[in-house]
Amino acid sequence: MSVVTLVSGGLDSLLVACLAKEEGLTQYPLFIDYGQRAREQEYAACLQGMRRLGLPVPATAGLSGFGQLIRSGLTDVSQRVYEDAYTPGRNLLFLLTAAAYAAQVGADAVSIGLLHEDTSLFPDQTGAFLKSAESTLAMAVARPVRVLAPLAAFHKRDVVRLTEEKGLTGSYSCHLGEAEPCGACIACREFVFEGEG
Repeated sequence: MSVVTLVSGGLDSLLVACLAKEEGLTQYPLFIDYGQRAREQEYAACLQGMRRLGLPVPATAGLSGFGQLIRSGLTDVSQRVYEDAYTPGRNLLFLLTAAAYAAQVGADAVSIGLLHEDTSLFPDQTGAFLKSAESTLAMAVARPVRVLAPLAAFHKRDVVRLTEEKGLTGSYSCHLGEAEPCGACIACREFVFEGEG
């Protein structure tokens, strides 16, 4: 089986790529530049992570115009990185791009690093969304394509534990894009566990 793995440089996608490698899947890593503020930091972490896993340099989809048109705290410095984080259409854009790439390279599936549904903040992070997307993508690219979410049973605490066990380091999970994580965005707040502050 072969899979287009959506990789962002973050901890979740790094683990997804690692698990796929352990399963012996042929991978086509894909990084999407959707105009995000953190693009440079994410891409640098992505390159480092793929290199450490012995995976190919990710293909890059240059879709920065999306973020210029669809403004949110993730794409626009004038907006609040936490309160305005929802970016309409972002996950569907990711999946559509990955499915089209899968059709080009002959991959069977696309893989995205969404966590357990009870951690979902937005409607495009749910099982219902993924199921609907799978049927839509098959029509959009004129062939069946499986949508995998290998971390769907995981909470962030589980991801952190497993990546530590596997020695995965060097990820970048902050929407602000500064050298040091801001601690205030959604991605940073995911690492604050109940009872730890």
